[in-house]
Amino acid sequence: MTLRIGLLLLAYLVLAYLIGGIPFGYLLVRLKTGKDVRAMGSGNIGATNVLRTTGRGIGILTLLLDMAKGYFAVWMMLRATHGDLLWASAAAVAVLLGHAFPVFLRFQGGKAVASFVGAFLCLAPAAVGVCALIFVATVAYSRYISLGSILSAGVFPFVVAMFAYPEWPVIAAALLSSTLVIWRHRSNIERLRAGKENVFRFGGKQA
Repeated sequence: MTLRIGLLLLAYLVLAYLIGGIPFGYLLVRLKTGKDVRAMGSGNIGATNVLRTTGRGIGILTLLLDMAKGYFAVWMMLRATHGDLLWASAAAVAVLLGHAFPVFLRFQGGKAVASFVGAFLCLAPAAVGVCALIFVATVAYSRYISLGSILSAGVFPFVVAMFAYPEWPVIAAALLSSTLVIWRHRSNIERLRAGKENVFRFGGKQA
C-alpha cells in the first residue's frame, strides 16, 4: 500500500466518523419543536428518546436515518476498497464512534444502537437478522428497549463468529462495537437493576 492510498483510506475513516456524528435526532426535534432533545426525557439523541418526547413519526425517521448513516459509511468503504473487510470493519467502528461521540455536539451523542444495526446490515446482515429476533423477543417480553439492545449486542459477536463471517476483522469490529453499545447503556443497566427503567410503549409521546 502506498502512502497516498493509506492517507486516502484514513480520510475515508474520518469521513465515516463524521457521517456517524450527524445528530439526526437532535436536528429533527429542533426542526419540529425548536427544543433541544438533550434537555428532554433521558437526554439522549437517539430514536427511543425522540419517540418518547416528540412523537412516533419523528422517532421512526430518526431510527431510519441513524441506521442509514451506519449502512452508508460501511458501504462507502467497501466501494472505495473493492470489498476489503479490514477497512470496512474499521469504518463500522468509526461510524459508531461518530454517533456516540459526535464532534458536532461536543462529543455528547447517543448509544449507537441504530447505527450499529445499519453498519452491520451492510457487513454481516445474517447476524443482524438473528439478533433482531432476540431484540424483538426481549422487548416483547420485558417491554424494555434497553434490555433488548444490551442482550442483542452482547450475543452479536458470537453470532457473527458462528453464523456469518469467520474473518477476524469482522469479528473484531463486532466485539468492539458491541462493547461500545453496552458501555453506552451503563445508566440503563443501573436503572434496570433498580427497577426504575422506562417501559416502552409504541404510541408516540410518553410520560
